[in-house]
Parts: sequence; C-alpha cells; structure tokens
Amino acid sequence: MTVIRPATQLWPPVLLGSQFVFNIGFYAVVPFLAIFLRDDMLLSGGLIGLVLGLRTFSQQGMFIVGGALSDRYGARVIILCGCVVRVVGYLLLAFGYSLPVIIAGACLTGIGGALFSPSIEALLAKAGTRSEAQGKRSRAEWFALFAVCGELGAVLGPVAGALLTGLGFRQVALAGAAVFVVALIVLFFCLPAGTHKNQALHITPWWTTFRQPRFVAFIIAWSSWLLSYNQLYLALPVEIQRAGGSEKDLGPLFMLASGLVILFQLPLARFARRVGAVRILPVGFLLIASAFLSVALFASSEPATGLLRLLPAACFVTLLTTGQMLLVPAGKDVVPWFASESTLGAHYGALATAGGCAVLAGNLLLGDLLDQALTPSVGAIVPWLVLAVFPLCSAIAMVVICRPMRRPRV
Repeated sequence: MTVIRPATQLWPPVLLGSQFVFNIGFYAVVPFLAIFLRDDMLLSGGLIGLVLGLRTFSQQGMFIVGGALSDRYGARVIILCGCVVRVVGYLLLAFGYSLPVIIAGACLTGIGGALFSPSIEALLAKAGTRSEAQGKRSRAEWFALFAVCGELGAVLGPVAGALLTGLGFRQVALAGAAVFVVALIVLFFCLPAGTHKNQALHITPWWTTFRQPRFVAFIIAWSSWLLSYNQLYLALPVEIQRAGGSEKDLGPLFMLASGLVILFQLPLARFARRVGAVRILPVGFLLIASAFLSVALFASSEPATGLLRLLPAACFVTLLTTGQMLLVPAGKDVVPWFASESTLGAHYGALATAGGCAVLAGNLLLGDLLDQALTPSVGAIVPWLVLAVFPLCSAIAMVVICRPMRRPRV
C-alpha cells in the first residue's frame, strides 16, 4: 500500500527544486539576450539597454502586483500563471522578428517572474514557520537553502545556454520555454491547492501593506541591499578597468561569488539564527558598506601587477557576497513579523519592488559618478564612498526599525 505524504510536507523540497529549475531556465536564456539583440537584430546600444531595462523593470516593478494576486487568488494559481506567461515570453523571443515583438517577449519573461517569485517565497515562509514550530529546520534556514538552490541554477544556467548558443539564440529560447513547461506540469501536481475561494471576501487589500510605517521604513532601508548588490554589474567592471583588467576577469569573480554562496550560505544562516535575525541585519549591511570601502582604499593608487591587480575587486566581491548571505535569509525571515499569512505575498512583493525602484533610481544617479573611478585618482575614491553611505545608513536604520522584534528566544 502506497503512503502519500501530506502536501504540506512536500512544499519545501518542491519550492527549492522550483527555484533551481527556474534559475536554470532563466540564466540559460537572458544572459545571451543582449548578444542576440546586437548580432542578430543589429540593434544599437541604446535600444539594447532599453529592452534589457524594460525586462528588468517589468519584473521588479510588478513584484508587488504578483504578491497581491497571490494573496487574493492563492499562490498555486499565480505560480502556474507565471510559468505560462514566461513560456509565452520565451516563445515570442524565439519566433519574433521585429523589435515590438522582442520587447513584448522580454517584458513577459519579467512579468512571469514577478508572478511566481513572491508566491513561492510566501509559500516557503508558511512552510518554514510550521517547520520551525515543530522544532525542525528554521524558516531562515529554508530561505538559505532556497538561496543555495537558486545560485546553483544561476551557475548551471549560463553553462547550458552556452552549450546551445551554437544552434542559435532562438533554439536557446525554445529550450528555456521547454524547461518552464516541464516545471509547469510538475508544479501543477505537486503544489498544494489553495483555499482562497471561500475566503476571497476576507482577503486584506494589498495596499494596506503600505499603511504600516515601520514596514515602509523597513523596505526603504532594505532596498539599499539590492542597489548595492547590483553594483556587481555596474561598479565592478569599472574597478576592473581601473586595475587594467578586461571583461575576461569578470568570469572568475562571478564564480567566486557563486562558490561562496554554495559553500557558506547554510552555515552562515545557522550562525545568524543563533545570533538572531534582527541582530544580524545591521551586521550584513555593515559588511556591504565595507565592501565599497575596500575598493575606495585602492581607488587612488596605481594598480598592482599580475593577479594582485584584482585584489580590490576580489575583496569587494567577497565582502558583498558575505553581507548578502547574512542579509537575505534574515530579512525574509523578518517579513512575517509584519504580515499575516493572508498578506505574505504582498509583503514579499513590496520588498522586491522597493529594491527594483532603488536600483533603477540609483543607477541613473550613480552611473555618471562612476566614470570618475575609471582611472586612479583622488576623485576615484568618491563614487565608492557614496556607494558605502547607503548600506551604512541602512545598518543604522535597521537597529531602530527592528528594536520591537527583539524578543528572547524560547
């Protein structure tokens, strides 16, 4: 006789596997989109930037909507819809031959992610809460494993995409669509059915999320994390150029970041649990601030020779990634303190949307400032000091914001 485990026991492994597969499907396609737009579509740099910017904003900007829909209609339905939307987006990228179709496909890939990501995080938070109440793995540890699975997918995805690029980008996009079709089928049978039909009239409206002054302060302070982490793509290449390196040096540094996450994310999450999430948040932001300061120390000096020229960049990646590993599980573990189970999706969506807005605004403001850091000079220190100010302010703010959450662990 076959014993069927309750659906709630299946949630965490299914959600971790989903994050792994989703990231493989995402990173196998999107990193090669710019090359396709330049070499196959023959677009200018400005148009390429527009397409990629719209894709990013359609995902980050829509997170609050995806989270609110998850609260209203149930996480399972919205996750499945997100998979369908991303499949349609990839098919448009595969078969589109005009710029409007490609833009629509790129935006739909982002909207798909905005639908399923906050829904998955809300389900994981609920499952983690039950697990912790039963004396098993804590909610923060589940989010740490979630990050590890996502990082593994982010490492394997580009490798899979690179193996397929010889066939052409359209085949890569079709392969990405196939990955999400398989995920759609598996999740259809594995995710727990929602109970929102009978509770629809009692769901708290999503906009009440922003009627909590302390939570609004929390997401504003939190948003400097995503702004800071995005500097791996904006500021790190600037430092490599100052040091006399090239784009080829980015690969080993990104591998360093991924390796740190895979090896140390779970042990650091366990350490953070012993210390307490609300105590670890300021520490994480201080580490991120120190990442920018580590580059500022070298910014005015002539670069060293050989591999030593990459020492400031390696320190930057190591400190930034370590801060991220402390922050992300702890921050997502704190969110349920502000939310009920019926508004978890909206709260996680608000967290991501605030970060996306911070990245968009911060990059526009800091892009020109980073030009000063391209050559060794006293002025090259300034951009890195400015970047350090944001996480430093967040570290101070988190001490105040999280003070009511300091309760003895029982």
